[in-house]
Amino acid sequence: MQVAKWGNSLAVRLPANLVRELGLKEGDRIELEKAGDNLAVRRRPSAEDILAELRHFRGRLPASQRLSRDDANAR
Repeated sequence: MQVAKWGNSLAVRLPANLVRELGLKEGDRIELEKAGDNLAVRRRPSAEDILAELRHFRGRLPASQRLSRDDANAR
């Protein structure tokens, strides 16, 4: 990866194969983390990605573990 000047900031150029592997597109946010002597690059999930994962679990709690508003608001 190459660090370059971009206006008043620094930018990191990612190799095309990494961009394809992570499924990155313009505007995506990434996280860089030092892992020993290496650098780990991760795509930050968007709000849509997080909501899609939450929808996957909708209604999947057993009845015995479901939350009750009445119980939560009991004094």
